[in-house]
Amino acid sequence: MRLLLVEDDPRTADYVVKGLSEAGHICDLLRDGRDGLFVATRNAYDVIVADRMLPGLDGLSMIKAVRAAGVRTPAIFLTSVGGVDDRVEGLDAGGDDYLVKPFAFSELLARINALGRRPAVQEQKTTLRIADLEMDLIQRRVTRQGQAIDLQPREFSLLEALMRGEGRVITRTMLLERVWDFHFDPKTSVVETHISRLRAKIDRPFEVPLIHTVRNTGYSLHAPS
Repeated sequence: MRLLLVEDDPRTADYVVKGLSEAGHICDLLRDGRDGLFVATRNAYDVIVADRMLPGLDGLSMIKAVRAAGVRTPAIFLTSVGGVDDRVEGLDAGGDDYLVKPFAFSELLARINALGRRPAVQEQKTTLRIADLEMDLIQRRVTRQGQAIDLQPREFSLLEALMRGEGRVITRTMLLERVWDFHFDPKTSVVETHISRLRAKIDRPFEVPLIHTVRNTGYSLHAPS
């Protein structure tokens, strides 16, 4: 496999490159997060291995930017930052695995090989469409019947969550987690208030409503049957 290692600690970098080369892999080494982002988005790799604490651009931001550029190469964080919240943050940023230093090279190699065996991930959509409603995820624009709809950031995130779950019921709890990052019920009407605002922009100016309330459960966005 061809691997990209972004690691600024010389001892760790030399140790990993030597081990990967002995295992038959081709490993490109970079020591700066900005360089890593540039190379990762312009060359094809089987796996990216990145430290979190990097000069130029930290590893977390680097992988986020790689994912934003549409690159789906599997990535593993190799870092001394190992708290539960840190690992969750790394995975949420687009990492596929997380290994805490100090580490056994055999475990790193096994994890890299496991990521390399995964089937290729399909290119992530940059546009969502349901009936005559369209969302451009790159330019963050929403239109219906070709008419631009001005949404606030939270409204955009709420609509994105509904559109990604097309035809499925998205519960209030799921929306609180995905849009507000609440992992508890704040006992407020924040979801209902924002759904009402969203309907005023997405549905009411048009003949056919797309946002539907599922009583005592949540909401569903789908085209009329």
